[in-house]
Amino acid sequence: MPFPKTLLLLTGLLAAGSPALAQQKALTPAVIEQRITELLGQMTLAEKAGQLIQYSGRELTGPASARKTDLLNSIRQGQVGSMLNVKGVQDTRAIQAEALKARLRIPLLFGLDVIHGYQTVFPVPLAEAASWDMAAIRESAHVAAREAAAAGIHWTFAPMVDVGRDPRWGRVMEGAGEDTYLGAQIARVRVLGFQGEKLGGTDAVMACAKHFAAYGATIAGRDYNAVDLSPQQLWEVYLPPFKAAVDAGAATFMNSFNTLNGVPATASRYLQRDILKGQWQYPGFVVSDWGSIREMVSWGYAHNISEAAQKAIAAGNDMDMENDAYFDALPKLVPEGKVDVKLIDDAVRRILRKKFELGLFDDPYKFSDARREKKVFRDPQHRVAARDVARKSMVLLKNERSVLPLTGQGKIALIGPLAKSKRDLAGGWTVIADTAQIVSAFDGIRQRAGKNAQLLYAKGCEAASDSRAGFAQAVETAKAADVIVLCVGETWDLSGEAKSRADISLPGVQQELFQALKATGKPIVAVLFAGRPLIFNRIADQADAILYAWFPGSEGGRALADVLFGDYNPSGKLPSTFPRLMGQIPISYQQYSTGRPVVDPKNIRYRSAYLDAPNTPRYAFGHGLSYTTFRYSDLKISQPRMTPAETVQVSFTLTNTGSRAGEEVVQLYLHDKVASVVRPLKELKDFQKLSLRPGESRTVSFTISRDKLAFYNHDLQWVAEPGAFRLLLGSASDDIRLEADLELTE
Repeated sequence: MPFPKTLLLLTGLLAAGSPALAQQKALTPAVIEQRITELLGQMTLAEKAGQLIQYSGRELTGPASARKTDLLNSIRQGQVGSMLNVKGVQDTRAIQAEALKARLRIPLLFGLDVIHGYQTVFPVPLAEAASWDMAAIRESAHVAAREAAAAGIHWTFAPMVDVGRDPRWGRVMEGAGEDTYLGAQIARVRVLGFQGEKLGGTDAVMACAKHFAAYGATIAGRDYNAVDLSPQQLWEVYLPPFKAAVDAGAATFMNSFNTLNGVPATASRYLQRDILKGQWQYPGFVVSDWGSIREMVSWGYAHNISEAAQKAIAAGNDMDMENDAYFDALPKLVPEGKVDVKLIDDAVRRILRKKFELGLFDDPYKFSDARREKKVFRDPQHRVAARDVARKSMVLLKNERSVLPLTGQGKIALIGPLAKSKRDLAGGWTVIADTAQIVSAFDGIRQRAGKNAQLLYAKGCEAASDSRAGFAQAVETAKAADVIVLCVGETWDLSGEAKSRADISLPGVQQELFQALKATGKPIVAVLFAGRPLIFNRIADQADAILYAWFPGSEGGRALADVLFGDYNPSGKLPSTFPRLMGQIPISYQQYSTGRPVVDPKNIRYRSAYLDAPNTPRYAFGHGLSYTTFRYSDLKISQPRMTPAETVQVSFTLTNTGSRAGEEVVQLYLHDKVASVVRPLKELKDFQKLSLRPGESRTVSFTISRDKLAFYNHDLQWVAEPGAFRLLLGSASDDIRLEADLELTE
């Protein structure tokens, strides 16, 4: 088939250094659409189906195998549009060269799960959310994108923007926690961090908002399970972070493994066509999660993989990740009249558009530059950023008698199964788990303690073992010290995908080790490493100080030392509620009004309460202490009433009343007292993170608009109903310092 002149020009520019490259780099959206139309006109149905295919490339860069031969042949024949798990300049360049042997020379997209860092490992996403620091979170995503792009990657399967309120679900590690508003703000900055302001830069990659939708509500906190959810809850709680990702320009979306009210998300026309591509006018493309098209058969939603492919493409799923569904099925389903070719053309157009926007038709190798890869990987500022984000993510849960910060003198007993661990501090979803590059708690504290402090060490026990053989040595070590720093938690492989836990208590005999150390009478600082909220009641009740360090990444040990010794004043706040008991799960600060609330904890008869435990959590959403103190005072509201067209200013004075400089996350909550749909007792509506010197005061102001008072009613209308509202300002969801009334009039 002869090529038109425009396509000949296009393919002729594939070699970097062409004189016409400057003209191609300035392609306008209209020109891109014209080029796509011309390219579509040259494609066979099989080639179109090929653009919708994504395969894992682990086999492509390993030993010879039948799988490798088949994949290479498919790529050379234009039957693959994207590869995942191919990384590094050498491999991405080599595989891209194979794609350019195809008739139409359409470049591949290379995708990878860059979740919280590429070479430099940042804290896991839930930990970063605890920083409540949008600039730091955006910088983390930017560094990850810069390193990934330097390694030939075009596309990351992040951010995960699922709202997660069940800590049994291992994938809470990948998200921003339980709150819709906080999650939406973080979704936005993570997309901007990964992508920059516009696609095409060699220090950025395409973002992928996932998992669309409501995966965080999976029944029993079990991965790959069903979700049964009212439309009102879907729109109010679970969709807003995805809408924030759309508004931030997220290049791609990934659908989820779960069913939503009986329909697999991959086959949900409601989610993908009605909402995403319809109401939200989303111009990017949707990729299935790994094997989720094929899994329709296991769900009992499709008789075979061909029917599953038909349902997926009809619903709006554009790219097929590792299903072996689209390429075989679509070219047969079109002539059978079961799939309209226009659906395929639309999906191909969306994918080609991103390849043009990335500049891959100008230069397919633009992201595969060995000199840039080496330079970026050596950038010392990436470790500086990782250390900064890690210490901002740590949450001081308890600090009785000001045990922290440590003085840096005397004898410190560093004890626990995670005290010298390196791999665990990286957490799950790491691309390059080079333990030599990870700073352990032991190394970080030893470096900081210097000559004025003596560091003693004993492991005590393994993280998940029942053996108490090391207890005696740990106790003797503790007796010789002035203070104990106990490093406990879960190992890296206990949270993440396919890591749901029915019991999120501290594993093994770690709390028994704590009890043995407590008996020495020495002050104990408990440091917990984890990817999710854990239950650790003995430690919570009896430790002198508790620092939740999460899985803090490459610079975790140094960041930990910064906080323990007071070189950095902790400012983290919990993005998730910590339960007291398993029976409280799922748990969130957004409790709803009930007809029989607990008014008096001593009188729970015929009230919405447990017989054997309080309703309150161990640690509330938004909780986090500092080495200084803050006073909230002088509340002012510009007017007590407002119309839907007006805004109201609420302000107060925040004062650092302690002796150290510190940061406070001021949180604004709201309660709609009477509405057509029962409302939560508190909803986070805004927040600010401020740094104040000792004795410094600052006026903090929030704007209350109609949108802050609105919600989705039973008809899924976004409404702000006239009535009374309560504004609540504080340091945590259970630490409200100031309150004011506001009325919305007609």
